[in-house]
Amino acid sequence: MTTFLMGSTTASDISSQLTRLRHQVGAPAVGMVLTLVVVSDESHQYDAVRAASEASREHPSRILAVVPREREEATRLDAEIRVGELTTGEVVLLRLYGELTEHADSVLAPLLLPDIPVVVWWPGNAPKVPGKDPVGSFGQRRVTDARSAPDAIAAIRSRIDGYTPGDTDLAWTRITPWRSLLAAAFDLPVGKVLDGYVEAEPGHPSAALLAVWLSEKLGAPIKVTESKGPGLTAVHLRVEEGEVVVERHDARTATLIRPGQPDRQVALARRPTSELLAEELRRLDPDEVYASAIKRVADYAGS
Repeated sequence: MTTFLMGSTTASDISSQLTRLRHQVGAPAVGMVLTLVVVSDESHQYDAVRAASEASREHPSRILAVVPREREEATRLDAEIRVGELTTGEVVLLRLYGELTEHADSVLAPLLLPDIPVVVWWPGNAPKVPGKDPVGSFGQRRVTDARSAPDAIAAIRSRIDGYTPGDTDLAWTRITPWRSLLAAAFDLPVGKVLDGYVEAEPGHPSAALLAVWLSEKLGAPIKVTESKGPGLTAVHLRVEEGEVVVERHDARTATLIRPGQPDRQVALARRPTSELLAEELRRLDPDEVYASAIKRVADYAGS
């Protein structure tokens, strides 16, 4: 890995240095498919940048990590450029001080790769309206994570107020394997679903999203009940002949139970943040199913 530190610099100087490093070490700007902007505080930037770098193995990217620092200090921009760290692209850490903390968009604009999509990710605190945020406005997709908020349920409910096509949340991404498994559970006829419930640790935003998605798809009332966790632990759907159940036992497997069928062990792994982010980077069009789910969860009384 090649690392280059630049103190009290400018976006123009950073862009010039990226060009020089590209020629020196052969960083392939031409092969990059998107620019991934990560907005994080200092305490979370290491994990966030590492997850972004791992996700960019599948989606070669220029990763621009924006780290606002002390507002009271003199205005300056410090940069750290990394080439060859877990990714075929480039990683640029941008630490903003003073008044510059309020103008990250002016720093980012010269560093965005031309004619390729931009995805903006807030691994921690996110703006109330990501699509109208100065940095968020750069993105075709804007990724938040309600689970990082002090009140995760309130955070996911609030997403509808500031929703703009292209928004998504990792609380939704986390239930993709559950949605796929539950859809497959109905490949064989099991009868009409009468009602059901989703079990999860208290305050888990993905549980509410999964419940409203199931309710909409099945046309039946689905509530959320609490379990000891961790995370989502089970789904119970009552049908005329019994129950369709998915019970997660550990971080890798679950049991699928259907009336008249033998119980079956199925894969249902908890995925790291890098895999969740990689999933979101595969699509750059608005997720209409997510939009429908958060509209319903905003008024959901069962969580």
